[in-house]
Amino acid sequence: MTLFRQLILILIVLRVACGATAAEPQRWPTLLPAQRVANAAGAPLLAAALAGRRIVAVGDHGVVLLSDDGANFRQARAVPVRSMLTTVQFIDARHGYAAGHDGVVLGTQDGGETWSLLRATPGVEQPILSLHFVTPDHGFAVGLYGWAIETHDGGRSWAERHIGSGDDADRHLYHVFASPQGTLLVAGEAGTLYRSGDGGASWNVIAVGGKGSLWYGTALADGTLLVCGMRGHLYRSRDDGLSWQAVRADSTQSLTGITQLADGSVVVAGMAGTVLSSSDGGATFTPAQRPEREPLTAVIAAGGKPPVFLSLAGLVAH
Repeated sequence: MTLFRQLILILIVLRVACGATAAEPQRWPTLLPAQRVANAAGAPLLAAALAGRRIVAVGDHGVVLLSDDGANFRQARAVPVRSMLTTVQFIDARHGYAAGHDGVVLGTQDGGETWSLLRATPGVEQPILSLHFVTPDHGFAVGLYGWAIETHDGGRSWAERHIGSGDDADRHLYHVFASPQGTLLVAGEAGTLYRSGDGGASWNVIAVGGKGSLWYGTALADGTLLVCGMRGHLYRSRDDGLSWQAVRADSTQSLTGITQLADGSVVVAGMAGTVLSSSDGGATFTPAQRPEREPLTAVIAAGGKPPVFLSLAGLVAH
């Protein structure tokens, strides 16, 4: 297990230990409003999304950071939880969702300035690791041991769903995303990739050719799909996720995030300050390593601005 996953699992254990005895949801310590602090950018940050041109980053202690210029970040005005937030997505510049530990799902209607609590299951050892909304009302969330839930009412109610079957039924599900054609994909444990062409009604397992866990996936502007994960594993699809080809990363560090810049180039982030760059749509990559060797967890860019990196040590300068 890599440093990244070890630290995440340690944080999961700590969150569960915070309330070893039963408690009413309103008294659960992480279901108190997030505190506004001077050093919020130093909290462990795990995911980011674009709300129009605004960058919205989420992390531990219910921290939500906002930037309208890709350089200066401020804390959101109101977040109703102190749970670790692991995932965030925006439907448009104003409407978005975030989720994480304690089974929380949050919603915003003002570009991330303020958030409301839509779902919480405190004391249940089932964190949400990723969510994706197909429409403002219809979304999926995934987590450990093959667990998945679906909503059709904007996150107010959820029902459990089965994505895998047989030997693939209980694999950890790390990241759910969509292709430009609307195909849903879930990157999972042991090189498992799940694909749905019917809006999540049914799923197939797609072989990528490796056994390392897949932690993140994204679609590029031209429809190319990329997924990345443990030990530098990186795969590319040009047929909407039906087949995948390994891409040489020239790195054994685990890879955690991917973004495409305004000029079409692609940047991949990973452990120990690993940064991969591609100028040919993800067909080939050039590796580099940041001198600080931070445990990078995500990368994002808005407009023509340089990419912003997130890490377990907080916000990282470009």
